[in-house]
Amino acid sequence: MTEDDARERILSAAEELYYRKGYAAVGMDELRSAAGVSLRRLYSLFPAKTDIVTAVLARKHSQWEAGLSGAVADAGDDPRTRLLAVYGYLENWFCADDFRGCAFINAFGELGGTNREVAAIVRAHKASFQQYMAELVAATGAPAALAAQLSILAEGAQSTAAISADPDAAVHARRAAEVLIDAAVPHS
Repeated sequence: MTEDDARERILSAAEELYYRKGYAAVGMDELRSAAGVSLRRLYSLFPAKTDIVTAVLARKHSQWEAGLSGAVADAGDDPRTRLLAVYGYLENWFCADDFRGCAFINAFGELGGTNREVAAIVRAHKASFQQYMAELVAATGAPAALAAQLSILAEGAQSTAAISADPDAAVHARRAAEVLIDAAVPHS
């Protein structure tokens, strides 16, 4: 097995285990076993658990950005429709059988208070989402403050859907977003 293959197996196993069981609940031995690599190989590639957690979060960030931007692009050219596509993306995600909430919120809840590196990664991910929303809002001609409002709706929907196991949180967030967008976007 090449180093790249071993790394991929470890990260895939870690991503699945951390998301399903939690970051703190998964030990290195369980991860080694799930990845099918030796403990020596695991530690040679990732000397500390934080190294694995940060690599998993980097993967999750890339997956999130690709999925979200793809959904927005698929929505077409209308700025309002593109903004609302964010909530459609959330609804599809919330309906997935393995949905367990936002991996970043989960990581922050478990590790953010004791691991500054993880807290910084989570904050950067959330700031990136807010920046993306700001770009979408700017295309509508609405005031910049709308981006923060719509971001909070999306974040709240993620937490609500995870806790309640109800994907309708995205539908409710979308309806609230429609009201905010319609109130903020200048009418011609």
